[in-house]
Amino acid sequence: MAKKNKRPTPVSNIPATQVEFNPDYSMIKRDLKRIGGLAGFFIVILVVLSFFLK
Repeated sequence: MAKKNKRPTPVSNIPATQVEFNPDYSMIKRDLKRIGGLAGFFIVILVVLSFFLK
C-alpha cells in the first residue's frame, strides 16, 4: 500500500490584489441638503411667527 500524502496543496501562489474602498455618498449628500433646507425653512417660519404672535 502506498503512503497517502496529507499535505494541503497550495491553491495559488499569486498574491491577492487589494481592492480600493470607494463608497458612493451622493444619495446621503442629497438627503442632508434636503434636511438642512427643511430645517432652515422651519426656523424662518418660527421667527416670522414669533413677530406675529407677540
